[in-house]
Amino acid sequence: MAEKVVAEKYHQLEPATGHSGGDHEASATMQSEELKRQKRIKMYKYIGIFIVFQIVVMSVFGMTVMKVKSPKIRLGNIYVQSLNSVPAAPSFDMSFVTQIRVRNLNWGTYKFNAGMATFMYQGVPVGQVAIPNSKVGMRSTKKIDVVVSVNSAALPSNSALGSELSNGLLMLSSQAKLSGKVTLMMIMKKNKSAEMGCSMVFNLAAKSVQNLDCN
Repeated sequence: MAEKVVAEKYHQLEPATGHSGGDHEASATMQSEELKRQKRIKMYKYIGIFIVFQIVVMSVFGMTVMKVKSPKIRLGNIYVQSLNSVPAAPSFDMSFVTQIRVRNLNWGTYKFNAGMATFMYQGVPVGQVAIPNSKVGMRSTKKIDVVVSVNSAALPSNSALGSELSNGLLMLSSQAKLSGKVTLMMIMKKNKSAEMGCSMVFNLAAKSVQNLDCN
């Protein structure tokens, strides 16, 4: 009789015990799925962050390194070697040393063809100097020493040169244009020109440059 009672109690407890085990397994499975879901979400976030980072890097790279800018050409310091002027005639004859400076602002080399720098008085050419073809390294400046000779032989007789020379000044301007190519990463080439426009004022008494302005 006692054994029968124990067996009945055992059978009553057995279904309850089995149901508890099923809940535990279901809970463990749900937790595992949730962990996997959270890992996937983190992975997608990292992928998204990486993609955004790459877009930012490429944008900055495109706006800086890959952006091709026009090189600049300027005159350097001017040192007068000889200067003769006659206000009454009027006339002048001058020789000076200066530098043609070609500045390359790009992350690639700039190779330019030969050109000319023209010096003028009131728009009339009074002298020229040759600029040889050359190459400028990335983010650097090429300096070319030149000797310039200018004179008033080509000026018209009715110019205002006489009064200007009487005031002890001589105002000249200069222009130059160089054509060439900028090469980026050894594969990308783009045509670019460098242009110069300068004005200068010479002090006849001091035989020196009083003002030099280039743009």
